[in-house]
Amino acid sequence: MNQDEVNKEQKQKARWYVIHIQTSYEQRVKNALEQRIKSLGVEEKIFDVVIPTREIVVVKKGKKTKATEKVFPGYILVKMILDDDSWLVVRTTEGVTGFVGAGLKPTPISDREVEAIMKFVQQEQPKFKAKFSVGEAVKITEGPFADFLGTIEAIDEERGKVKVLVSIFDRETPVELDFLQVAKL
Repeated sequence: MNQDEVNKEQKQKARWYVIHIQTSYEQRVKNALEQRIKSLGVEEKIFDVVIPTREIVVVKKGKKTKATEKVFPGYILVKMILDDDSWLVVRTTEGVTGFVGAGLKPTPISDREVEAIMKFVQQEQPKFKAKFSVGEAVKITEGPFADFLGTIEAIDEERGKVKVLVSIFDRETPVELDFLQVAKL
């Protein structure tokens, strides 16, 4: 059996674990862990380090911009064979606060859970991130109702739309608008 076959067999035995880290340090911890895996020679025990992220569309100051959103802030997925050495390498990496699991024992997550996370992360449709909330007063900035004031009745982040109640002829009328067509008061 050559080295590639041994590595493939080892990787099939590996399970996915979730590690808890300091929030906002995900990339720094991932880089440090990958560096420690190489320098301490545990590549045959720790295979993948993943920060689940996805592309979203954020509307800021009337402009749509793409951004990367962490799906689970403060957590990283690690595919590894759990033993004392690999546990110590992960656990003693700066920024890691511990493994997710019952008691002191790390609990692996199922392959089905990992597949669901990866599928969610790879969804093509970018999501809009609304900076509005239901019941909030807004001003319509463009379109036939420009300069009208209204209240947000519903938010559709999938389509980047809001339903705004506008007072027309002393009656509340719902108007569907794009995120770019309204501004906070």
